[in-house]
Amino acid sequence: MSEIRIALQEAGLEREFILIGTAHISKESIDEVARVVKQEKPDMVCVELDEGRYKSMIEKDSWEKLDVVKILKEGKGFLLMANLVLSGFQRRMGEGLGVKPGEEMRAAIAAAQESGVPFALCDREIQTTLRRAWSACNFWNKCKLLASLLSSAFSSEKLSESEIEKLKEHSELDGMMRELAEYLPPVKTVLIDERDQYLAAKIWTNRVGDGAGSDATSAANTKVVAVVGAGHLAGVQAHLEKIAAGKETIDVGKLEKVAGSGVISKLLPWLIPVAILALIVAGFLRLGADVSLSMLSRWLLLNGSLAAVGALVSLAHPLSILVSFFGAPIGTLNPFVSVGLFSGVVEAVMRKPRVSDAETLINDVSSLKGIYRNRITRALLVFFLSSLGGAIGNFISIPALANLLAS
Repeated sequence: MSEIRIALQEAGLEREFILIGTAHISKESIDEVARVVKQEKPDMVCVELDEGRYKSMIEKDSWEKLDVVKILKEGKGFLLMANLVLSGFQRRMGEGLGVKPGEEMRAAIAAAQESGVPFALCDREIQTTLRRAWSACNFWNKCKLLASLLSSAFSSEKLSESEIEKLKEHSELDGMMRELAEYLPPVKTVLIDERDQYLAAKIWTNRVGDGAGSDATSAANTKVVAVVGAGHLAGVQAHLEKIAAGKETIDVGKLEKVAGSGVISKLLPWLIPVAILALIVAGFLRLGADVSLSMLSRWLLLNGSLAAVGALVSLAHPLSILVSFFGAPIGTLNPFVSVGLFSGVVEAVMRKPRVSDAETLINDVSSLKGIYRNRITRALLVFFLSSLGGAIGNFISIPALANLLAS
């Protein structure tokens, strides 16, 4: 386990911060975190958790309350998929070691409660982080991000205990961060740099009375134990030192906002349907109704059939496949909805998720077989692959229609 102690001044008051860097699936981290909290008896324990993840840890039935139809209707299908894939990947890394992701954070909270020390949840909400990461990417980077998520979802890679402990070494982490920055700079900025700032600001500003499980009034806390992933250790330390020196002011509210789409981003979803309709109209004006109808039928066939193929690959219900075929053109012409919304909702209705699906959800996302077996993840897979198929059909359609027009 990596541990950094720093002494900082605030308005003449000496404050000590004990930063503990952990690997999220490390058995050694769990034991060490509990020991440090009990041994140091700090005024506050800060953990790298947000409210949502904390609730899912302490509420055994949190996944049972999941309403996949509601999530798809609210347009949060991709966010839920990304969240589940990341959770499943971490869980798979910990298999065989008897460790669940985030157990060291739970251990820190348990040790704080046993010692009568308040604790604070200092991470940004995962949904906010994922949405900021998505909005920060251009089209190419979004494709790379989806490819990374899918490859991690279907990867069978597992780490040994010694390899996991290596993740806490600065040299190993620096190399990983460099690779991430080179591959997807906008995502690295949101996942690492912004959260370094956010964690540091929360660790600095939380006071005794602000912690969970505390009835105390606000007061300065002179000793803080902060448990964060080892990848955030150096960044959090640097930001804390800048804050103490008056060299940096971090606007937490700004980091919690998801930037609205720009003019280009708002217009982009309309470009494909406009282009398709323009080609069909041009075919009618130049070559007559027969050619125009031929272009229309070719687009409907490509768009609808590839969306249906996506649903078929998902082993969707026959009605979901049919809805994918007929819903794809509607989703194309109206960017406010997608074919995945139609097919995913139909799948969830025709194969209603069971209580057992909710209970085994996190385990099931760790394997391809589990994703297909679980009705919640199956509905999400239908949503994603039918949307992907429809999008590919549209991209293929444009040059195909242009060729017909030029012939």
